[in-house]
Amino acid sequence: MSVEPMSYEAQFFGFTPQTCMLRVYIAFQDCLFEVMQAVEQVILKKLEGVPGCEVSPVQIRKCTEKFLGFMKGRFDSLFGKMEQLFLQLVLRIPPHILLPEDKAQETHPCSEEEFQLLQKEIEELQEKYRTEVCAQQALLAELEEQKIVQDKLRQTLALFDELDGVGRDQGASDFRESLALLVQNSRKLQSIRDDVEREGKRLKVS
Repeated sequence: MSVEPMSYEAQFFGFTPQTCMLRVYIAFQDCLFEVMQAVEQVILKKLEGVPGCEVSPVQIRKCTEKFLGFMKGRFDSLFGKMEQLFLQLVLRIPPHILLPEDKAQETHPCSEEEFQLLQKEIEELQEKYRTEVCAQQALLAELEEQKIVQDKLRQTLALFDELDGVGRDQGASDFRESLALLVQNSRKLQSIRDDVEREGKRLKVS
């Protein structure tokens, strides 16, 4: 198979000429295999009616495969020539032919210098686009971080509200008094825990 890109032909056909030829090659090959299978079946049926025939199906299969290899070699050789003719004379767009979407080149020809400037402008636009994409991704990442911070702030505020509610239940009038009460109770609990630990150590020693 030819490896020449033939991109202009692919633009016109919607597929590469090489792909077309490959499909034709596979179709011909499948037909050849089917024909050889049919021939083998016919030979086997004919031999069944021959009395005293010593030719086994295995021998028939070996002969069929050998003949198939010969036919495939001949087919590959002929197909190579056919592919060359098709790619050169049938599936190739002549150099002087322009596709409808490229007709503007006839009325608005572009010099080499103008083409280079356009290429440079395209590259600059592509670079700006990549920069914008990176900036957008950075902003999205920052927004995600802000969402996490906001969630933590909401959790903290909810905790403060809960502490404030506990303080009011204990008779404190505002959050500061609630916090002071919480600290006082924490110290009492810590003192009780220390007393329990000391008593536990004393009992173990005694």
